[in-house]
Parts: sequence; C-alpha cells; structure tokens
Amino acid sequence: MVSINSTFQGINLGAVNSTEKPKSSDTTGVGNMGATVTQANSSNSVSSLGRQLSDAATRAELRDSTLNLKTLGQTADSINDQLVGNAYQTNKIRNDAEVPNTDDPELLARARQATGFVNGTGSNPFKGMSRDQLALITYDEGGEFTVNERRAAWQESTDQEQVWRRQTAQKAMDEYNSTGKMTNFFTDVLDHFKGLPAIEQAQYPESYASDLLQKIGGGANYKSSPAAGTTINPLLQQIIYSNQERVF
Repeated sequence: MVSINSTFQGINLGAVNSTEKPKSSDTTGVGNMGATVTQANSSNSVSSLGRQLSDAATRAELRDSTLNLKTLGQTADSINDQLVGNAYQTNKIRNDAEVPNTDDPELLARARQATGFVNGTGSNPFKGMSRDQLALITYDEGGEFTVNERRAAWQESTDQEQVWRRQTAQKAMDEYNSTGKMTNFFTDVLDHFKGLPAIEQAQYPESYASDLLQKIGGGANYKSSPAAGTTINPLLQQIIYSNQERVF
C-alpha cells in the first residue's frame, strides 16, 4: 500500500483560524421575518446535507461490503492523492473552478466556502462534524461533493485526529509516570481504531489491531524494562507529530 505520508505534504495539521465574519440576516420586513428567513435557509441547508450524506452512506456501504481490505486501502490511497497529494496540485485550477451541478444556493454557497477555506480564507464548512460524516464526504466518489469540499472534510478529520493524538499522548505519559505501564494507552488506541470508518481502518497495517491486543495482554512495565523504556518518548513524539503514519 502506498504510504499516506506523501498525501500530507504541504498540509497544515493545525486548526485553521476563521477570518470570515457571518453575514447578517436580511431583517427587512415585518416582525421576525428576518429570523424566519434565516431559520428556513438553515433548515434547507441541513436537509440538503442530510440527503447528500444519506446517499454517500449508501455508496460507502456498498463499497465497503464489495472490496477486500487491501483493495479498500488502495482505494483510500488513491483518493487521498486526489485530495491532498500530487494529483490535487496537478489539477489545482480545475479543482478551484469546480461547482456543484445544481441550482441549490445552499450547495453552491457551501462549495464556494470550501474552496475559500482550502485556499486559506474563511472557515471550514464541515467544522465540528463527526468522523463518520467526514469520512462519508472525504471518500465519496458519487459526485455529491466537490473536490475542495472533500479536501475540507479531510482537513477537519485530520485536525480532530491531531487533537485526539495530543490528548492520548498526554494520558500515556501520565500512565507511564504513575505505573510504568502503557496498558490503558494501548487500549485507548485500539478503541479509537475500532471506532474509525472501515475505509480509514483499511489504511492501517493488517496486523494493527492484533499487535495492540498483544501489547495490552503483555502488560509490560516500561520502567522496569530498560529496552522497552527507551522507546517511550520517541513513540509519543511520533504519535503527535507523524503525518498520519501508523506508529502505535
């Protein structure tokens, strides 16, 4: 499988600050007309996105049930290259010019926002969405989302992953300093892995879960084992700073 490291070149893993100010609602009219318009637009936006996610989920279920683990991982690698690798840069002009094939103003606005975001302006339209939803957008090849929308979803997923890694690394150090062990850490990592969408799990080594189970069952004390203890700090550094490299 192609290393995912190559797909992370030039991508800022930190949170992106929003510089776009919300537009004020149109309050022209009588009473709460402005609020009514805003609520209606919001409702339409949610229903449109909900429909897109539902359609993407149907395609994802078919894909995941049809492809074996190796082929699913290769599919993910190919998509990652299209979204954040060399293929994206090669097609940068086309990607930025892409608009949804729709007259829906909400979908058109979201696509414009995503293009602005990936070019360093504005906020991520998918900020705060769940990892499952972000994966549906990122890896959907049904044409529901533009390339830049999928790239924005990938970025939000990556940002969330980095937050989790930093928090987990700190907990690991606390556990190590307190007990000398890493059992809870490896358990947290395994639980995190099991909670990922299938297409993200497929990007890990095939033995990933079994290796973690072996570490959990071993219950090694890394303080009393000099050879094991020397691996702790480098391991945690890789957890935090590696560009999605599978290091656990």
